[in-house]
Amino acid sequence: MYTMGIDVGSASSKVVILKDGKDVVAAEVVQVGTGSSGPKKAMESAFEASGLKQEDISFTVATGYGRFSLDNADKQMSEISCHAKGIYFLVPTARTIIDIGGQDAKAIRLDNNGGIKQFFMNDKCAAGTGRFIEVMARVLETTLDEMAGLDEQAEETAPISSTCTVFAESEVISQLSKGTSRNNIARGVHMSVASRACGLAYRGGLEKDVVFTGGVAKNAGVVRAVSSVLKTDVIVAPNPQTTGALGAALFAYEAAQKK
Repeated sequence: MYTMGIDVGSASSKVVILKDGKDVVAAEVVQVGTGSSGPKKAMESAFEASGLKQEDISFTVATGYGRFSLDNADKQMSEISCHAKGIYFLVPTARTIIDIGGQDAKAIRLDNNGGIKQFFMNDKCAAGTGRFIEVMARVLETTLDEMAGLDEQAEETAPISSTCTVFAESEVISQLSKGTSRNNIARGVHMSVASRACGLAYRGGLEKDVVFTGGVAKNAGVVRAVSSVLKTDVIVAPNPQTTGALGAALFAYEAAQKK
């Protein structure tokens, strides 16, 4: 039996196809999200990678910001539930999840059975998200992929105190004009993002193991910053961008069994 999970985010579209509720046969990411051709392209890539067709899929669950925009989904579920499901499947020891996506950040507490105990979410402002890093990378005249390398070469952390992306952008420009190194500013940007996300985690009471997921988890500089703020090692989820889609595919399998 094949089931599919589709996670339509604000910045990217992710699809996971699962065989018999345990084997991932495709996990695809397209870097455009809701309101675009991203979901369709991600599904096409997943079908091509797996050799399957739409009619081979027994059940489809959609999640994420744009989950209600899909016509082919059998069910919609919140991204909180799907991230928790996906992470617990990958890392059964997980008790705290930090998820930083393109335009939001979440902290989720799990119980010993993978159930959700608490969650906190910041979706009102781009500060503390991937979008924040993207804006700052542009000011620093570098790319998202190069930010971690700049951070690694930093000698100290340039403070980024503004909680607003627009004001923080002005703050970075001011630091550059004073001669502050791009390396130190990159580390400051990552620390700013980590501090906001970890603040959400502390609100729920931090419990190990801590698993970091979302597209920003691919940035080693932010991973280091999160570990520093929490004063503990964090586990980066395997293929961190697709954990929500994986959870959706797992829920789809459970639903298909009840049909």
